[in-house]
Amino acid sequence: MNIRELLSLDSIFLPSNVATREEAIQQMAEGMHSAGAVTDTAVFVQAVTAREQQSSTGIGFGVAIPHGKSAGVKRAALAFSRFEQPLEWESLDDQPAAMAFMIGVPEANAGNEHLQILVALSRKLIHDEFRAELLNAGSKQEVIDILSRHIG
Repeated sequence: MNIRELLSLDSIFLPSNVATREEAIQQMAEGMHSAGAVTDTAVFVQAVTAREQQSSTGIGFGVAIPHGKSAGVKRAALAFSRFEQPLEWESLDDQPAAMAFMIGVPEANAGNEHLQILVALSRKLIHDEFRAELLNAGSKQEVIDILSRHIG
């Protein structure tokens, strides 16, 4: 897994000024579409929303990791948003999400690719220093550099 292959400048929102979880999911899906990873934004958003309805992807620490497997996704991809105002995300710790990573994986090869991405991110996101670097990143390229340095 190479972060530079998954994440594009088009799919990073720094800061994102959306007001709701639904708007955040829509914005990140549109960014993944602009990056060429998502072919049908509506179908992908529906998959991500359905997953959110099963249980929240707010993992705590001010972070959410919405994800979905969908026929609307052409290749595995990642989006990142740092919110101007933290969003209610029904997180495990009842704290709003200050940032979110969204994972998209094609339905056809929905094996464990998204789980590998999810595990790699989750392992890093529990560390205060890593989250602080992302919260203080000054540019989209800096976000990619931070993720590449920590995850690969």
